[in-house]
Amino acid sequence: MTEKTESPSIESLSCPLPLQHQETIVMGHGSGGKLMHDLIAKAFVPAWDNPILRAGNDSGVVSSQEKNRLAISTDAHVVSPLFFPGGDIGSLAVCGTVNDIAVMGAQPLYLTVSFILEEGLPVETLERVIESMRVTAEVAEVQIVAGDTKVVSRGNGDGIYISTAGVGLLDDDVEIHGANAQPGDAVIISGTLGDHGIAVLAARGELGFQADLQSDIAPLNGLITDMLAASDKIHVLRDPTRGGLATTLNEIAGQSNTGIIIEEEKIPIKPEVNAASELLGFDPLYIANEGKLVAMVAPEEADKVLNIMQQHPFGKEAAIIGHVTDETQNRVLMKTLIGSHRIIDVLMGEMLPRIC
Repeated sequence: MTEKTESPSIESLSCPLPLQHQETIVMGHGSGGKLMHDLIAKAFVPAWDNPILRAGNDSGVVSSQEKNRLAISTDAHVVSPLFFPGGDIGSLAVCGTVNDIAVMGAQPLYLTVSFILEEGLPVETLERVIESMRVTAEVAEVQIVAGDTKVVSRGNGDGIYISTAGVGLLDDDVEIHGANAQPGDAVIISGTLGDHGIAVLAARGELGFQADLQSDIAPLNGLITDMLAASDKIHVLRDPTRGGLATTLNEIAGQSNTGIIIEEEKIPIKPEVNAASELLGFDPLYIANEGKLVAMVAPEEADKVLNIMQQHPFGKEAAIIGHVTDETQNRVLMKTLIGSHRIIDVLMGEMLPRIC
């Protein structure tokens, strides 16, 4: 294992208040930002420490007796409301785990699912979620092969919580992870930022105005398969979910010990997302996405990969938004519209809006 993979960002990021001085879990511990990274680094990694976990990627890659390696991932899903424009907690659960496996360059195959149901939940609601998961799994070409269900008393849940685990096959010659970002790599985003978070807020009636916006929830394994078929110079893939693009880029910069520079004018954001963000005081760079990926690609292959992405339904609005640099380390900068640079840090505290 290289020095880079032994020093992932989850161990280097600090928390304003050390974990040992916090007596209770707060909402910010699930935000994808510094509080969550500190919790992982101080609690989970020491307890379960192994080289696979320590690499800090979205899926752990292990060897099997077959030709291929296995990529394994697990995730938990909470959202309110359960149904929103463009998706629901069921499609969110399937896509979340499928995408975590796919961004390692693996082909997702099987999922397991665990339901925590609140007493009093209408069976019709559960059936809608189950059907959504069936349809989404069919689109993603994965099978749900095992599951479990528990029920908590009324008032001790939020309708439905879903946990999923997944496994996929990874070819021996595929090495895609956060430590592989190299100076000169182009940074590509597969589409507009913030759609999911603002769509969920709109479904809650919290925007104060009407927004015709759909969540971007999508299984990205098909898009990634096309990208990998077109180029073997894709070094990093990651889906910017909790903590948004800003936190994801900081994670990659930390894993690879590089710097990343993005350009504000090149970042695709829908007008509705910009308007809602300005009204509510949010930054689209920190809003969660559930159907987007960020890629670091060798500069000589970037245009070819971008063209392939734009031909796929889930990459039509893909854009090159920046590059990896060795001029700074462990830092993300954004060139603003007026030509200055500002530091883009990881998410601080609680993720707003809380949508995944």
